[in-house]
Amino acid sequence: MFQLIKFKIQSFGQFLSNIMMPNISVFIIWGIMNVFFMPLGWCPNKILAELISPMIFYLLPILIGYTGGRLIGGERGGIVGSVAIIGMIISTKIPMLLGGMVSGIFSGWIVKHFDILIKDKIKNGFEMLVNNFSIAVIGILLTIVSFFFIGPCIEYMSNSIGYLLKTIIRYHLLPLVAIIIEPAKIFFLNNAINHGVFSPLGFQDILENKNSIFFLIETNPGPGLGVLLACFFLGKGKFYKSAGGASIIHFFGGVHEVYFPYVLTNPKFLLSLILGSMTNIFILVFFHGGLIGAVSPGSILSILAMTKKNFYSINMFSVFSSFVVSFLTSIVLLKFIDNKKKKFVHLSNQTVNEKVLSNRSDKSDCFFQNIKTIVVACDAGMGSSAIGASILRKKITEKNLMHISISNTSVHCIPNNADMVITHKNLTSRAKKYAPNAKHISLINFLDNVFYDSLIHQLIKNKNFHHQIDINKINILNKQDQPQKLFQLNEKNIFLNQFASNKEQAIKIVGKHLVDQGYVKNDYINSMLKREQMTSTWLGEHVALPHGTVEAKDTILKTGIVFCQFPDGVRFGENFDDIAYLVIGVAAKNNEHIMVVSQITNALDDRNIIMKLSKTKNIQDVLSYLNI
Repeated sequence: MFQLIKFKIQSFGQFLSNIMMPNISVFIIWGIMNVFFMPLGWCPNKILAELISPMIFYLLPILIGYTGGRLIGGERGGIVGSVAIIGMIISTKIPMLLGGMVSGIFSGWIVKHFDILIKDKIKNGFEMLVNNFSIAVIGILLTIVSFFFIGPCIEYMSNSIGYLLKTIIRYHLLPLVAIIIEPAKIFFLNNAINHGVFSPLGFQDILENKNSIFFLIETNPGPGLGVLLACFFLGKGKFYKSAGGASIIHFFGGVHEVYFPYVLTNPKFLLSLILGSMTNIFILVFFHGGLIGAVSPGSILSILAMTKKNFYSINMFSVFSSFVVSFLTSIVLLKFIDNKKKKFVHLSNQTVNEKVLSNRSDKSDCFFQNIKTIVVACDAGMGSSAIGASILRKKITEKNLMHISISNTSVHCIPNNADMVITHKNLTSRAKKYAPNAKHISLINFLDNVFYDSLIHQLIKNKNFHHQIDINKINILNKQDQPQKLFQLNEKNIFLNQFASNKEQAIKIVGKHLVDQGYVKNDYINSMLKREQMTSTWLGEHVALPHGTVEAKDTILKTGIVFCQFPDGVRFGENFDDIAYLVIGVAAKNNEHIMVVSQITNALDDRNIIMKLSKTKNIQDVLSYLNI
């Protein structure tokens, strides 16, 4: 139930964001014109200043109404949405940005259902007549309804919200909104909060105050920068060291999503973000700071561009103070993180299994076949996904995989032809709703090069996968009647560079290889999973030995073993650092398993051999070291 509610909220927030985001450039134009041409601007100009008011009262509401209507009802819905908003504009005295959203959504819904109602009922030759006049009639009716009812209701609601906010500010309670905002941002509601809530409030507030703090609440990069730099200077390991590059992208590029993985990994950082954000809001309220227009992306450069003359010191002080508070708090939290070492080992050793394959529906190598279109998606489709697509595109070019196209988009707009979709793990469930037929891969950090290298490796590996399978089948058919030594490994029993997100997936991969080699029936895989639930087959020293239960003897066709290397590790034991790099599947008839296990463990009693086998890319190395 909670997951359903969470998905609905995220979807609604994403929809509001999709209405506002295409029009952000117009918001910026309006803001820059304010900064320059208003009486207190850099270049006051009474004539040019007359252009500013029509943009906020007419142009922006009409654009928002059109965008919202088009998202639901296509071009026809967009046209009706832009017409209906006129009724709200004329009947009210405030900018109808919220009215544009309502007009667009309502108009799009009406047009969509009208089109469904008349589908296949129009006689040939009358399509254009019906289409044009239907838009006209619906547009007139909705404009009248907007004029008499919707517009006045929205104005009353907006005034009530404004009064409530003034009361909150008067009693110095506005900083408390950080308790809600910062956790919501981490779950990728940042664009919905900024463009769906604070931007409309800011534009209403700016008519009275000529400067609004609402534009600088969610967009302030200070708290996120504090967390990133604390991770970079005090965190240990590659995961935390990547925070240095992320901080530059976050602060100057305005892509706030890059710090989300560090907070999701260690939720205690939420305290740093909340305290930093509260500091920012308090200073803005106390000194009457704020911006002249909406900011997107949340870059320090965008904030400077939207700052009015004589307000630079206040705004920069608020950003810097929020950074200092967040940074110092993060340092304290890093010093007292429980089990810091174990958590880091878990992150560093399970790069792929936590990120690349965590949401694969098909755990076999077939998952990576026939991939021609890869889409990297994030909440808005402009920030972290653009970074991820850029990194992946470069690596695709370097490896000469030119038949694969890479693009980025918002989760809501994933194209139908996508073969593979890459999203943050918190967005994967939403992505599956919009692209149910694509292959989905989750990641934690859009800047993680190891993730992209592993993905490229799998794509290269599987270019000739079908051919390799055919050869293996021929080898099995040719050799299945020939006598084989009980414990002799050969090349067909060794599988390097396997990847799994957990031990269950690893066991299925190993079991599938046992089935493909003709050692067991398919039912043996289930017995291996059942055996793992009873008692872990973790041996220690980075080795696991999964095998079936005693009751599954009938599913074993002949004694055999397969050697699987998982270079990025799979957690098999109870502790975070119980990582298996070598997973050896065993199937033995009668009591032969005792001899098999004994010989394998004797061959792997040297830790150096285990580490070499976990990294080698040469099958002959495995044969020589095991000597079975």
